[in-house]
Amino acid sequence: MAEEASPVSYEDLAAIEDEFEEVDSEIMRKQYALSQTVYNKRADAVSKILHFWPLVIEQAPPEIDQYIQPQDSRIFSEHLKSIAISRPELDRDASNGNPRSMHIKFEFSTNEFFTNTSLEKTFWHRRAKDGWAGLVSEPVKVHWKKGKDLTEGLTDAAVALFGARKKVGDVTAKGLPEYTALERKVEHLNGANTSFFTWFGFATSGDAEAPTEEEDDAENDDQAVEVHEAGEEVAICLADDVWPNAIKYFMQAQEVGDMSDPEFEEDGHDEDEDDEDDEPVDIRSLVQGKDKGRMKDSNGPPTKKVKR
Repeated sequence: MAEEASPVSYEDLAAIEDEFEEVDSEIMRKQYALSQTVYNKRADAVSKILHFWPLVIEQAPPEIDQYIQPQDSRIFSEHLKSIAISRPELDRDASNGNPRSMHIKFEFSTNEFFTNTSLEKTFWHRRAKDGWAGLVSEPVKVHWKKGKDLTEGLTDAAVALFGARKKVGDVTAKGLPEYTALERKVEHLNGANTSFFTWFGFATSGDAEAPTEEEDDAENDDQAVEVHEAGEEVAICLADDVWPNAIKYFMQAQEVGDMSDPEFEEDGHDEDEDDEDDEPVDIRSLVQGKDKGRMKDSNGPPTKKVKR
């Protein structure tokens, strides 16, 4: 009589998945350590190329591009100096740190919109007791100049709510005036994304003040006061796609720029003129305007059609 196979439980399968995740984590740790020298070399090289990072952002995948509004494009084209991604837990403990936690830094030149010279946001990867796993963060203060807040008060309200919750010791508290104020702002905008910079106000319901904890409370439904609907996805795209592939995106920008303008202009020849104000601003055309007449091989960006 054939021996019956031993039953396999969901717990057994979950344990196997955990092993796969640890293998992936170990690969990420080794890759991070091995790539630092190359990233440093790249940083030195691209610092000598005008508009490198603005053109990388111009070629960013849809996960990011869809949130970049016309005024954002102008800020990136004229004032973005660099982007840098690091893994804070690996920097602290290369052998055991969580490689999925990330620190994202944007550097800007002086501009008319905000006084920050850099905007930095940290995401900590955490697993909740109910099985949820993801990135937790906290809102970042953007010091907008008077009348220049592209987020229409969302980032300030998100920072205020985070501070109020921290003061009462409850990161999920809803019975606060700051919660009501932010909820009303989000409701007023009806889900509309006013600016890429709302991403700096993104916050998750985990405890971002406890980066060394292995488990956080279960994810809570905070959508009524969430200022950016895809904050985690944007962070992952920046860290795992745009950052490692920056040269590739820059080269794509150069290749597209080799195509003639008339060829591209014909694509939208018959479109209604009324739609022109709704088109995204082409970062390439903005930086090109500042360097008109520059030879292509002198690091000036080539021309490209407005993205549709």
